[in-house]
Amino acid sequence: MAFVNWLKRHFVVIAGLCTLGYLLLPNVVVTVFSFNNPKGRFNYEWQQFSLDAWKDPCGVADMCGSLSLSLQIAFWATIGATVLGTMIAFALVRYRFRARGAINSLIFLPMAMPEVVMAASLLTLFLNMGAQLGFWTILIAHIMFCLSFVVTAVKARVMSMDPRLEQAAQDLYAGPFQTFVRVTLPIAAPGIAAGAMLAFALSFDDFIITNFNAGSTVTFPMFVWGSAQRGTPVQINVIGTAMFLVAVLLVLTSMVISNRRNRQKA
Repeated sequence: MAFVNWLKRHFVVIAGLCTLGYLLLPNVVVTVFSFNNPKGRFNYEWQQFSLDAWKDPCGVADMCGSLSLSLQIAFWATIGATVLGTMIAFALVRYRFRARGAINSLIFLPMAMPEVVMAASLLTLFLNMGAQLGFWTILIAHIMFCLSFVVTAVKARVMSMDPRLEQAAQDLYAGPFQTFVRVTLPIAAPGIAAGAMLAFALSFDDFIITNFNAGSTVTFPMFVWGSAQRGTPVQINVIGTAMFLVAVLLVLTSMVISNRRNRQKA
């Protein structure tokens, strides 16, 4: 009876921990197998502990080249989607114009639409334009499908902003540019940062849209898919583990900075 009561009191915490463990399980498997020394071509069974893959992460031909290409595309796609998405979000929240409701609805279409539909549509567009498939078509496609996620993140932040803060800055003789840079932008920064991080992750991770519009260009997700057909090198697990650790480090850093700011305000 005591155990049942304890379980009822801590059910939410236990369920949350189980869900978190389930979500992190693939990352744990990837990390563990990054230290494996497989005997065959496939890194699916544990054989022997080894640090060889960590000592030479670029030991597989063309892997680091595809990784560098994916990072470049993700970086520029993040910049483009964040700039355009921030301006669109401010326009949708701050201004009233015709077709505003329709644009609000259209913003959610790329998030609701299956990726294969958008990929085929973009491929048709590029072929009709006579564009050569490669780096630039991938970049344009990534900016297009990341844009909606950035707009949604920034828009939610802008809608929660207190307009009296900007009015107070204007009452203190701050111009429109000063008000935006010193008041509006810092308040909206968390939403912009969240949208940018989401855009980077989506761009770096994308396979379907990239595969349709890449031509002969090979990004890291495409390299991983191709490697899975003929053998999975351990270095892929090394790169995946490194990316996961970087993401965790960024989250922890943002939490520490946020806690420090809250303490200073208190």
